Amino acid sequence: MTLPRRFASWAILVAILPGLFTPDTARAAEPSPDPGISALTRAGLVEVTALDPTIRLDMRYATTNNFTGQAVYPSGRCFLRQEAAIRLAAVQADLQTRGLGLVLYDCYRPFSVQKTFWEVTPDKGYVGRPVEEGGRPVSGSKHNRGMAVDAGLVDGEGRALPMPTEFDDFSPRASRNFTGGDPKAAANSRLLAEAMARHGFRPISSEWWHFDADGWKACPLLDVPLPPGE
Repeated sequence: MTLPRRFASWAILVAILPGLFTPDTARAAEPSPDPGISALTRAGLVEVTALDPTIRLDMRYATTNNFTGQAVYPSGRCFLRQEAAIRLAAVQADLQTRGLGLVLYDCYRPFSVQKTFWEVTPDKGYVGRPVEEGGRPVSGSKHNRGMAVDAGLVDGEGRALPMPTEFDDFSPRASRNFTGGDPKAAANSRLLAEAMARHGFRPISSEWWHFDADGWKACPLLDVPLPPGE
């Protein structure tokens, strides 16, 4: 039987449509993922605010408001190893039961940025010395492993609570052992340290804001660049 011309045209179209949408062409039609994020994902890093968008960010190294006086990050985005990010989300949930929350000043830091920091402040008490052997990083900061975070506290409205010093104050007043200063700020620092410790983050003595995630020794030093802002 001969089909009318209009039906024949539809029959031809139906016959060729499946060939137009093969799996390969379907994949090609999808937007390609951000290569910067893909590299971080392959390295085992995740974006913290993707796990918990209530965590506040004040990523100082994406601004000039830091001890280097320059913006060394292309964006104010926070990445950590997945296991550390999950624990940090648990800290946030813990603090929220008290009407408080986290503000993060620094998270994963590329090794190349660590070298910049050392050039500005070559002081082991405050900056991990970056060391390379055969062109590979062998020593640096836990931040370079995605297993350290610099954090403070905010209230329920997102306002920063008083802490012993400003962030990146490289003076004895920033030490956890400092006995002077504002008692309320010292109490806030202790509260933060206790909440972080309950979820596997250990403080260091010289900086009230710095916490290392348990298990950092098993994680490699990384120099994967941070992505630009969204």
